[in-house]
Formats: sequence, C-alpha cells, structure tokens
Amino acid sequence: MQFGFIKVCAATPEMRVADVEFNTKEIIKSIKKSADEGSQLTVFPELCVSGYTCGDLFNQPALICACENAVKEICRAILGIKTLVFIGAPVSFGGKLYNCAVAISDGKILGIVPKTNLPNYGEFYEKRNFSPSLPENVFIDYAGQSVCFGKNIIFKSSNCRNFTVAAEICEDLWTAQSPSVCHAQAGANIIVNLSCSDETVGKAEYRRNLVKMQSAKLVCGYIYSDAGEGESSTDMTFAGHNLIAENGVVLAESKLFENGLIYNEIDVDTISAERRRMGSDCACKCGEYNIVEFETVLLEGELTRKFFQTPFVPQEGLTERSELILTIQQKGLEKRLKHTNSKTVLIGISGGLDSALALLVACRAFNSLNKDKKDIIAVTMPGFGTTDKTKGNSLKLIEALGATAKIIPIKESVEKHFDDIGHDPENRNVTYENAQARMRTMVLMDLANDLNGIVLGTGDLSEFALGWATYAGDHISMYGVNCSVPKTLVKHLIRYEAEKLGGQVEKVLKSILDTEISPELLPPDKNGNIAQKTEDIVGPYILHDFFLYYAVRWAYEPEKLQYIANKTFKGMFDEKTISKWLKSFYKRFFMHQFKRSCIPDGVKVGSVSLSPRGDWRMPSDAVSKVWLDKLK
Repeated sequence: MQFGFIKVCAATPEMRVADVEFNTKEIIKSIKKSADEGSQLTVFPELCVSGYTCGDLFNQPALICACENAVKEICRAILGIKTLVFIGAPVSFGGKLYNCAVAISDGKILGIVPKTNLPNYGEFYEKRNFSPSLPENVFIDYAGQSVCFGKNIIFKSSNCRNFTVAAEICEDLWTAQSPSVCHAQAGANIIVNLSCSDETVGKAEYRRNLVKMQSAKLVCGYIYSDAGEGESSTDMTFAGHNLIAENGVVLAESKLFENGLIYNEIDVDTISAERRRMGSDCACKCGEYNIVEFETVLLEGELTRKFFQTPFVPQEGLTERSELILTIQQKGLEKRLKHTNSKTVLIGISGGLDSALALLVACRAFNSLNKDKKDIIAVTMPGFGTTDKTKGNSLKLIEALGATAKIIPIKESVEKHFDDIGHDPENRNVTYENAQARMRTMVLMDLANDLNGIVLGTGDLSEFALGWATYAGDHISMYGVNCSVPKTLVKHLIRYEAEKLGGQVEKVLKSILDTEISPELLPPDKNGNIAQKTEDIVGPYILHDFFLYYAVRWAYEPEKLQYIANKTFKGMFDEKTISKWLKSFYKRFFMHQFKRSCIPDGVKVGSVSLSPRGDWRMPSDAVSKVWLDKLK
C-alpha cells in the first residue's frame, strides 16, 4: 500500500469498570491484532484503561496509580510496534485530574492530550472529577517519561509527510468550538476522537452525521472510537459506535452493541491536495502547537478501501439525485430563455444519448415556462453515416415528446462543400467527418436566427474532457445543458426520465439506450449498422469518467490513479488496457484544452466542471510530459 493511504483502526475492546489489569490486557491484545492487520493508527475509547463510568472512584489514588502503571505496561508490550496508538486514561498533574488521550508508538509516549470541554448536564458530571485542558502546552513526567501535555499537539510521521494527527475527546466534537477546528488549521490531516457516548434513541444517526460533517467541514479524516458493552449500565448503555470518515464520507462503521475493531484507509495525500485546492484561510489562531514526530511502518499490503467504477453516478438515492440534476439543467435553460427572450429552441437530434437528454431537458423547461413545445425545433440532419435506426428513433422521440420535427439532409450540401474546397469524398479523413458536423451546426445556427431561437448544445462533460467534439461544429452552441454531465451519468438520467414519462417515450428512449455510441460520420457497414463506434476509438467511457473524476476532482497523481483503476476494474479490464487508455486520457485532455477554453455557457450540476470561466483554468499549450513520464 502506498500513495498516501494510511490504514487506520477504531477499536472497542472488552472491558470491565475499574478492572485496570483486565482492560490493559485487552488493549494490548487489540493493539497487536490491529498491527498484524497493518494498522498504522489505532484509536481506543475515552478512559478505556479505567472505564469511563467509574464515578467518584476517580478520586481514589489507587485507581489513578494503577492507570499510570497500565500505561507503562502498554508501552513495554508494544515496544517495536510502530503503530500510532491513542488510549484513554485519567492523568494526574499539578493537583488536578485530567481526562486524557495518551499517544504511544514503539513503546514511547509521544504526548498526552487532555479533554477541553467537560459535559456537566443530563447524565454527565465530568466537572465533579476532572479539570479542562490548560491554555498552553507544558511538559510533565508521566509513566517514567518526560511528555508534552496539552491540547495543541500534532503528531507527525517522519517518513510519510502528510500523515499528521491530532486528538480531541468526546464532548469536544459536540461543542460549537471544537478543538479539531484549530487542529485542522494547524495542519492535522487526521483527527482522532476518543469517546464514551451513551446510546439513546436517535443518537446514533445524529452522531454519524456529526462525524461525517466535521470531516467535511475540516477536510480531514476523522476516527471516532466509542466505548461499548462493559461500561456500567447503572443509568446508561454504550453501543461502541465506531466511525471512520473522510471529507464528508463515512468509510467504515461498526454495528451497534458489538465490540470489536473496524478498519479502513484514509487518503492523507488527497486531503492535503484538497486543502491546497480550496486555498481557504487556514491560519491557526489557537496558540502555539508542539509538533511531535514518530516513525510509521510503510505498508506493502493490499488496499481494502473500495472505489466505485462510476464515481459520477450516485450510489444511493439515484432517483432523487436524477430528478435534482435534471431540474438544475432545466432551470439553467429556463433562465437563458427568459433572458434572451427566445421564442424557440433549436436542437440537433441524432438518435443518440446526448441529444435525447438535451431534448428531454428542453421539454421540462418549456413545460415549466408554460411554453408550447411545438416551439422546440428538433432537427435531424441525415449524413453519410446516419443509420435507419438512429434516424427512426430521432423522429419517434420528437413526435412522442410533442416537439416539432425538421428533416434536413446534409449530404448534397457537404458534397458541394467538398467540391468547393477540392476534397475527394473517397478520402474519409478528418475533413470528411468534420465537414458534416460543421454543416449541421451552420444549419442550426441559421435556423435559430430565422426562428428567434437559440441553439441548444448537446455535448457532455466526457466529450469535452477528451476533445471528442468538432471545433466550430458540435463544439459550438448558444447554451449547453449537458456540459457538466459525464457520459456514464447521461444514461441514468435518460433511464430515469423514460420510466417517469412512460408510454411511447419510454419505448423510444430504451431503444436509444441500447444503441452503440457513435458520431455516425462514416458510412454504415454492408448490413446498414453503425460502423464507427466511439469507444473503439477513444476508449471506454466508464474508464475515462473514472480517470476524469480522480485526475481533475481529486488531483490524483497518474501512478496513483493507475493503481486504484487496476484494483477497481480488476476482472473487467486488464492492466495493459487500463494503462493504454489512461495514457490516451492524459494526451487527449492536454491536447484539446483549446476547445474547452472557448466552450459555450452551460450549467454546472456536479463537483466537476471544465468551464474556463469557473472550475478549470488551464493554458491551451500546456504539455503532458510530466504526467505521462510518471506512467512509464
């Protein structure tokens, strides 16, 4: 394992209230088990050495002394284990008692972080026994070692630059001014939380959302380790609700009322890159931090974290998300129609996916504006490669949706154009193909002028990323509703709208979904079928959308992207094929920036957009060598 993936563990071992010897053995057992599983960071619950529910036993010197000796025993037991471990223990200093997270690695105590916010309401009475953290860090003698003691400590790996960790404890997360805010501002990419949160109805969902949103707000990894069964049930029960989250996504979650260990990997390199991308003011105004270094074990094991093959397609709530995306597209078009006072919309209909989606969006906008859908002028322009199936589907869809169909063959016009420029029509090169696309655009533009309308672009995000559009042809429009919708998502949006509308519309759209993706610029084969298949030329869209998402949205380095692609598509594509199309992706992405530098206006629907006016600014003559060299 490499590329900034840090394997982490949230552990809830068996425990007994005030039975320090038993708890220590279980903690050591869990540390060794997590280390055997390759964990580089393991987090235990709040006050796990003693038990959180000891009450006034915390005033007994015998318990406090036993806990300090337990920390010594844990240090001796894990000497040689380079897992960074956080355990919860009561620590006495300066005549006061603190609820602390003790950080240990390779037998050494790296630091002790006391709890800042002590709950003193409802079932919680922590101020009866504990004091809040000091305003500044100090050094204390504890368990036979001189240790940094304070809330402002960052633990930094000496051999993995972005592996930086800070701690807060239970209530610290639930307050308005969580210490983790300052920790993140000071450079901690991972926040650990040692917790003992009792279980009540609805609290698990609230806790999950809290952890998820804290990781999103701070752009960090967040590990929440919760006390489980074994704590006193005098007035409360504890469910061991452990969570591992990263930047708003829960990566792993334990079942309630099941003690044990959960694992996942946190991508600290991506967290660091995302913070740079956002460029927000991260200046820490929370006092000086002590940076404590440790050495982590560099793992060669297999990555267990899962990556979806279609990251642009929602894995949950697809129906609701599809409706939202279509509404965003629709509202963008509505605003443009009202602003330009356009009577009509002109759309080139090919019988393919993208033009079908654009037509569906136009119909939604016209319905919303109470405009006559007969003013949607859907133009099919048969050329040298048009098949009977795509032409037939175009006309059926237009009729079923209630738009106005226009059939304008372009063969003779293009042949005349070939004659004008001296091009041999038997030479089926790029000129042969692009002349058709440009002729279609000219027809649409001139019709729009005649009919007081605008030309609606149909090109999608995947095509713009790959440069799979004819410059000054289908590349140009007056508004592009699909410009930030990737090809893998287009199909789901069409399928959703097909099922929603039903009838003849659904029947035609299903036929379009079953049609090969093609620009149809070369003549059909001898059987009248599509001869020019896009994915045979530029590569599978499922791969290119995966590359686009992680290369642009998350700034993955090429070799890291290749690594996760090999893992994600294992059994579907071999490594040689993935490498081939990844190189092609980078070459095409850099080569065709000049097309993206002047794409028409179009609405953004997701986290990735290539608009030069918004998300993506890149010189048209940038060179791809650095990226391609990394793939050698």
